[in-house]
Amino acid sequence: MAAWGMRLIAISGSTRAASTNTAMLECFCQHAPPNVEMFVYRGLADLPAFSPDREGVNTPLVVRDFINAIRHADGIILASPEYVRSIPGGLKNAIDWLVSGDEIIGKPVVLAHASHRGGDMLVALRFVLATVTQRFNPNLFLQLPLMSKSPEQVREFLQAKDCVQLMETFLRVFTCGIVSGRAPHGVTRGDSGNTWPESVDKSVDRAI
Repeated sequence: MAAWGMRLIAISGSTRAASTNTAMLECFCQHAPPNVEMFVYRGLADLPAFSPDREGVNTPLVVRDFINAIRHADGIILASPEYVRSIPGGLKNAIDWLVSGDEIIGKPVVLAHASHRGGDMLVALRFVLATVTQRFNPNLFLQLPLMSKSPEQVREFLQAKDCVQLMETFLRVFTCGIVSGRAPHGVTRGDSGNTWPESVDKSVDRAI
């Protein structure tokens, strides 16, 4: 059961207009549980490079807006490509702007991933998230075979019944975990095992 008025923020690590990860997160928004508002943050490319000298009273307005968005969110879903076997600079920069405040501490965070590749980035991002928030949940993870697809192809692929079931289950488990304060298990494809419906699992195997 999701809390009334719950608000989720989704952040894509890509600033590309035709980003696969962004398109995937937009589809997640369409399948959020009842009474849950979910939106994709679109200001990543506008954030200036982090500097401790620009914190506090010197914090740029666009950064203040981002921090406020995190503050008022009940949970965060991140999805990111891998750049040079690591976290894209824009996403790491956004996280850096949060580390000296308390907005991210204790904030529930989970990962989704739009490719069968990117393992090095995922390892690095999991390490960073486990450092900045006590409620990063590495056990709840949704990985979808969307690599190289256009946003239109992503939307078409994710209309499949099995994909809708995966997205809705992922979001429901996350929101229930936020309400209960637990770190739930059960929707994963990757290091922790395989609980995908067979038809989607076959499409992953074909992509690999």
